[in-house]
Amino acid sequence: MARRFVDISVALEADIASDPPIMLPKINYLAHADTADQVAGFFPGLSKDDLPGGEGWAVEFLNVATHNGTHLDAPYHHHSTMDGGKRAVTIDEVPLEWCMNPGVKLDFRDKPDGYVVNADEVEAELSRIGHDLQPLDIVVVNTAAGARYGQPDYVDTGCGMGREATLYLLEKGVRVTGTDAWSWDAPFSHTAKRWMETHDPSIIWEGHRASMKIGYCHMEKLSNLESLPATGFTICCFPVKIKAASAGFTRAVAIFEGQP
Repeated sequence: MARRFVDISVALEADIASDPPIMLPKINYLAHADTADQVAGFFPGLSKDDLPGGEGWAVEFLNVATHNGTHLDAPYHHHSTMDGGKRAVTIDEVPLEWCMNPGVKLDFRDKPDGYVVNADEVEAELSRIGHDLQPLDIVVVNTAAGARYGQPDYVDTGCGMGREATLYLLEKGVRVTGTDAWSWDAPFSHTAKRWMETHDPSIIWEGHRASMKIGYCHMEKLSNLESLPATGFTICCFPVKIKAASAGFTRAVAIFEGQP
């Protein structure tokens, strides 16, 4: 049976506005001409001139956070506990069964930047697309941020998923969600303004903190969600296995069965 693959990940890339300045990744690229002496050093008496074209290998050195690029957050990122007080699992402990399941896309591109989506709006969107959530469905949210990736306003763009919206999904059995925005929650710059008005700490990272009640993972910095239909595909998002880490990079892909 034919399959069609749609890449919904961004490339890990330096020198673009993908994260706040304190978290930007750095990549040191070494080309073939830079490493010929390295290769020759493994073989006594070998000169770089003995190598084809005088070339060594290409290699890259990364100075990155586990939350750069498209990644999957473990419950441990959200808080030290999950499921009402149990120890939160790290990325190497996330059940693989969570990471490849039917995908569902919710379209909230019409919501203003900083808006916090609630449970009623999630239910209304599911009704609009005609989908009843099933346990382990992977729910991804298309926001206005997706079109701004790499631009100076990216981190401040898009809506966020509030606590009640997140719990609505989790109570239906969803265990992996995702967004094309920098954060599952509303951008910090907008939440900070609400904090100054209310001084209510419960609004800070409220979508993430829902994991304290029901543990879950979410992807951030997804891409190309506007190309997906609401349903009819599988999402695969296995994370890189980093010991005891809060997140892992993932090459998230939407898979369509039986399509050329």
